[in-house]
Parts: sequence; C-alpha cells; structure tokens
Amino acid sequence: MANTVWPNLFVVGAVKSGTTSLYAYLRQHPDIYFPEIKEPHFFARLAPSREQRHLITFVGDQADYLRLYEQGAHCRWRGDASPSYLWSAPAAAGIAEVSPDARVIAILRDPIERAYAQYLMDYSEGAIDRPFFEALQIDWGRPDKGWGVSQLYVELGCYTEQIRRYRTLFGRERVLVLLLEDLKKDARAVLARIARFLDVAEGPMAVVDIAEAHNHYKQPKGQWARRLAGHPLSRFLGERLIPRRLGEHIWEHWMQKEAAKPPIDPRAVAFLQEIYTPEIIALEAELGRPLPELRRSWAGIADPAAPRGPATTGAPRSPGGGALVEAGGPTHRIG
Repeated sequence: MANTVWPNLFVVGAVKSGTTSLYAYLRQHPDIYFPEIKEPHFFARLAPSREQRHLITFVGDQADYLRLYEQGAHCRWRGDASPSYLWSAPAAAGIAEVSPDARVIAILRDPIERAYAQYLMDYSEGAIDRPFFEALQIDWGRPDKGWGVSQLYVELGCYTEQIRRYRTLFGRERVLVLLLEDLKKDARAVLARIARFLDVAEGPMAVVDIAEAHNHYKQPKGQWARRLAGHPLSRFLGERLIPRRLGEHIWEHWMQKEAAKPPIDPRAVAFLQEIYTPEIIALEAELGRPLPELRRSWAGIADPAAPRGPATTGAPRSPGGGALVEAGGPTHRIG
C-alpha cells in the first residue's frame, strides 16, 4: 500500500451549511481535486437502516474509495466533502489514521436553521411526512441513533465537541472553521481565505464560477414528485442507470419549483433554542470569538442583537401541516 493515494483535504460539514457550494467552488482550482461523487462517506462507516438504505449513496469498500482519487494523484490537494464526517467520531479517527497531515474545513450555520433546512430537504425527497416539530420530537427521543438510521436533527447542530475533536486530532492550525453567512456575504473573500489556509495560489479563486446557487430551497412540484423521489425503485434506477449529473438536473429542474421557504414552527424554535444556547456559548469559548451568525433564529428584526420569543399567532402551515413562524432562514439549502 506504499503507493496508495488517500485524500488529504476534508470538507466535513455541517449538514445543510454550504458544503455543496464549497465542493463546487474548490474543485475548480487546478491544485485541488474532488471526485465526481461529492459525498462518499467512506470514513463514517455507515450502516443505514433498511428503511433508509435506498436514500443514501456511499462508498464502503476501500479499493472503490481509493479509485476515486486515482485521477487526482498529481494534485496537491485531494478532497472528500462528506458532511457525515463532522458528526462521526469514527470518521475523524479514521481520517487521522490514514492522512494525519490532512487539512480540514468545517462550515457552520445557525443550528436551528440548519435543522429546519435538513427537514425541508427530507420532506421534499419523501423521507419524512410529519410536520417539523413532530418529526423533531420523535427523532430526538429515538433510542437508535446514527447516520442513515435516525435524522439527527438536533445532534448534527451540536458543533462544539465535533469541532474540538478535529482540532485535537489535527491541531488547530490544520482545521479551518467557516460560517455559511460569510460565504453568502462574500464568497470571494472566503475562497481567498481557503487558498491561504491550503497555501495555494489565490488567483484561480478569483475566477471561480460562484454565480450558481447550490442546493437553494425549492419545493417539489407535487406529491407525485415527493413519492417518486423517495421510492426505493426510482432511487435504485437513478443510481445505476442515470448519470449523476443528469439525475441531479432532472430533480432540480423537472421535479422541483421555486418557492418561498415555509416558516418554522415556533414550538420547534423554542425547543431548539433551549438546547443550543449553552452549545453556542461553549463553541464561542472553544473558538475564542463571538458567533452571532449562529443565533440568527434568536434575533429580532429591528435589533438583530436582541433576543426575542417566537411568534404564536397568524402563522401559516408547514409542508406537513402545523402552525409555523418565520425564523429568518437563509436562501441556501446546503448539502
């Protein structure tokens, strides 16, 4: 295995926080190689439940995984952008074992917005039929937890221990923590920062195509689209008979439509704020800086720094039913 070429750049998550955009942008740099499959999830050692197996694509065999990087052997950086890795302790340990000098990029988002964006994706793809608050409560109370087993709506937003794990394994200087809000405000500046982090030329980052919004929110065109997207047979055929890019194009342009994001249930906001308030305080201590961007769901419209309670009247309905209130969701639906 002396000539084995492992990836040495990992965009580890968080889920629904901009990893798809980073993958699309970074793979345009001549010194950075990413395979066609964005999320191999190899190091997470997934064992999906029977109910969710058809919803998840991953590479479990080492030889198959390494073949993804044969074409990028000449590149300085070879990347894997699997969002399961931030949450998965086995993934972090496995990466450190085979690529101890790797660079790690984590991109974070308001954890309440993150959880809701994940739910909206799950609902659109037919994986969930319940309203958000109900799905959240059921998932939080499940005794069986795991990627591809439960949805992990709450757990994936508990960033502190996840970030600390990578900083301990790789050293703080090899772990770059970004925020989705910064990527949305000034993608060029974020890409320049990544170039410095990776010690590659900043020039190519200045010409990266950032015009396309990756994984922004859309709604399925009807219940038929949700059922088709979530059906095991259509997933099976899509993975094996349709080229990946064509399949993504069909889902994005033929089965979805532009729509305003439905507002979030205030009960879910209150429930998640109680969990995430001490979590964000701990993360601020870990990173040594304030993180108001992770409290967008706490902020009032008139004064973004002022906390507010969730509204409870005049709320519209969620995709799966239930009263909702807007919580300031970003325009990106991340992957």
